[in-house]
Amino acid sequence: MKSIQAGKYEITLEGNTADFQAQLHVHDGEEGVAIVTLTLSSPVPALPPELSLRWSCKAVDVQGIWHPAAERSRSLLPDWRDGFRSRATLSAPVISLYGNRGNNLLTFACSDVLNPLELAAGLNEETSRFQCSVGVFAGFASPLTRYAAMVRLDSRNVPYYEALDGTAQWWVGLEGNEPAAVPELAKEPVYSTWYSFHQQLAPDRIVEECRLAAGLGCHTVIVDDGWQTSDEARGYAYCGDWKASPGKIADMRALVTRVHELGMKFMLWYAVPFIGKHSEAWRQFQNKLLYYSDSFGAGVADPRYPEVREYLISLYEQALLDWDLDGFKLDFVDSFYADGEGSGGPDPGWDTDSVPAAADLLLSGVLARLRRLKPDIMIEFRQNYTGPLMRKYGNMFRAADCPNDALQNRLHTIDIRLICGDTAAHTDMLMWNPEESPESAALQIINVLFAVPQISVRLAALPEQHMLMLAFWLAFWREHREVLLEGRLEPLHPELLYPLVIARSERKWVFAAYYDTVLPLTGEWPEQVLVINGTLYTRLVLELDRDPGALRITIRDCRGTEAAAYTTVWTKGVYVLEVPAAGVISIRSARG
Repeated sequence: MKSIQAGKYEITLEGNTADFQAQLHVHDGEEGVAIVTLTLSSPVPALPPELSLRWSCKAVDVQGIWHPAAERSRSLLPDWRDGFRSRATLSAPVISLYGNRGNNLLTFACSDVLNPLELAAGLNEETSRFQCSVGVFAGFASPLTRYAAMVRLDSRNVPYYEALDGTAQWWVGLEGNEPAAVPELAKEPVYSTWYSFHQQLAPDRIVEECRLAAGLGCHTVIVDDGWQTSDEARGYAYCGDWKASPGKIADMRALVTRVHELGMKFMLWYAVPFIGKHSEAWRQFQNKLLYYSDSFGAGVADPRYPEVREYLISLYEQALLDWDLDGFKLDFVDSFYADGEGSGGPDPGWDTDSVPAAADLLLSGVLARLRRLKPDIMIEFRQNYTGPLMRKYGNMFRAADCPNDALQNRLHTIDIRLICGDTAAHTDMLMWNPEESPESAALQIINVLFAVPQISVRLAALPEQHMLMLAFWLAFWREHREVLLEGRLEPLHPELLYPLVIARSERKWVFAAYYDTVLPLTGEWPEQVLVINGTLYTRLVLELDRDPGALRITIRDCRGTEAAAYTTVWTKGVYVLEVPAAGVISIRSARG
């Protein structure tokens, strides 16, 4: 057992390293950051044992735990519970312990973003200390001669979101993690057919929806599941051939052309790993599967076979060439895994023993070859495959499915934003019941203002007041897109699921309140402050820490109709403003 001091933490390496020479090194980054490096070496290839780096920290002023896959549970976990798992196509190896004021106490992350890991920060009941660990090689079955990984420990006294951003920047600086370029179109609103049509697709109805969506400012349509099959049972037994169903879309190229003539781009959905039992591809690949899923009616292709990777990559290349596609929604890539990886022994047809390495070859190959045909190709992945390596393979990260759930969509999009850098974070598709009030429907988009909106309601059947609401908020989002997507993001109180989210640029602040709380307008005022009522209450309470002087205040409802406009003088203090439900306040200086 080896140990080393890293700042205020004693890091211990646990596990049997008899076949390897193991070394621990530590070096300091910026103040408050320490990086521990684990290296293993062996003169001959050997199977690595399960190892873990362990340390403890005091449970003082710890309010909650953040992890990319924590969902709604931000509570502290006991040390007898399992930790959080990650690999290239699932989540990300980072945990943040934060305090009552959102202050970072300890954020730790691992440089191995490819292989299966387990990170934990569990509370020990006897000592009131967190037992933290990074576990490697669980189920790993590929012989190695050398392995290296770094663990970054950040205990700076900064907001937790700043510590997470520091982690994301650290990952980007590591070899092999360079993110894909993000086309400007990936940052424009999208229309999706999923919730609005599901698998009942028809070209004329798609084109009509695109015409209406283009008028609202949407620049891309994603045609989702259903285009490839006449079966509408919502399974995947017919996936794998990826030919347009003649009974639904007889001429895909013609449909794409009609959408292009509206000024919109066209993306198509693919369930990447699935080889359905009713597909023609089944005969070719039924013996080259990682496993078979009865519930899906499909097997998961094994990317360790080079011919499997070539088949999948060629499918997308040919689709782009034949149909003039502008992007791909690549789904279910988290299905690429195998327990014990090589439990049946190496297959002579594999060119790598490692499923994560094979998935890396596949997804890197997809992007590289599609970019040769269209340099600005858009590639979307869905949460929870939104980690550091996924940024290398694609340029759009969409929130996990949460139909009609505005709060969950807010939670998902903010979680993505916290570690995705400049990769475009997208909402899950927005849908709502047409019998909702316009104000209630507006909360679907207000809750996700800090991500790129994807719309998936039948626009042709939407009530007039809903269309006015949607037009206003999409126009608002596009007008303020720069600060919403690229400003300094401050999601407060993660333990309460981000009831107040702030974005700041030099010229503009945006406050979105999703709870009846006091909004702290602190600091030197910019040219404009926007305060959004993300509730169905009719007031907002603002607290100022200085005298801003004479101000022009404009208040609008959820359809953009002006509810009030006046000039006033504010000084330091608390102000209660009447504002319509799902409305917005704009505040500007009245001087000059």
